[in-house]
Amino acid sequence: MKRKPAVAGQFYYSSSQKLIDQVEQYIVKGIKKQRAIGVVSPHAGLIYSGHVAGAVFSEIEFPETFVLLGPNHTGIGSRVSIMDEGEWEIPTGSFTIDKVLAYNILRNSPFVTRDNSAHMFEHSLEVQLPFIAYFSDKVKIVPITILMATVEECKNIGEEIANAIQSAGYPVMLVASSDMSHYVPENVARKKDEKAIKKILSLDPEGLYNTVLVERISMCGYLPVTVMLYAAKALGAESAKLVRYATSGEVSGDYEQVVGYAGIIIR
Repeated sequence: MKRKPAVAGQFYYSSSQKLIDQVEQYIVKGIKKQRAIGVVSPHAGLIYSGHVAGAVFSEIEFPETFVLLGPNHTGIGSRVSIMDEGEWEIPTGSFTIDKVLAYNILRNSPFVTRDNSAHMFEHSLEVQLPFIAYFSDKVKIVPITILMATVEECKNIGEEIANAIQSAGYPVMLVASSDMSHYVPENVARKKDEKAIKKILSLDPEGLYNTVLVERISMCGYLPVTVMLYAAKALGAESAKLVRYATSGEVSGDYEQVVGYAGIIIR
């Protein structure tokens, strides 16, 4: 099946040329690209978080397949939903789902369910695609959304994704889609987000999971990032780098109700 774009014209331009131009203003030119195991990238409207996502995707060597992990904002579908075949379309290209890798992830983890409905209206993964399309028209994807999961389930899912990647025999990278604090004053967002970011930079998935809950950080994608960290560690990750942090206040001028955005690369 073909998944049509759900948020074109809202989160990003629906015209192909306008979208290319929009993404291009957020790309960092001339930067040395490096191999990565995973990244954290935001998913707000490009006007707000595009410069953070663009900085991340500008710095990485592209794999053959991206495993895209995102939160389920809509509440539709199962707790952990994978789309295991078909294509995703956006105005600047289309992406084929890596059926073999998706099947192996689905087979490996009892907590992952084949479910297309969770993906139809969800924006968190779709908003990554304009940046991916800018650099490559050949890369495949495996889309996974997470509605809810215990830390133990996150560990299992992450480690089984890692097992599937290790047996793939070609380069695969993880993308965890998340915004940080939502609709709090700028100083609160920066203080709380720093605590979560420290756990990510320490490659501490359980620490991130618990910190978000204890500190009540309104980080929508903490489950995808937790899963990504477990997978990255199983794949031998040794370090992480904060590429950029920003808030919506820097664009909107409203510092009383901001959303935070972090771009992080895991190697």
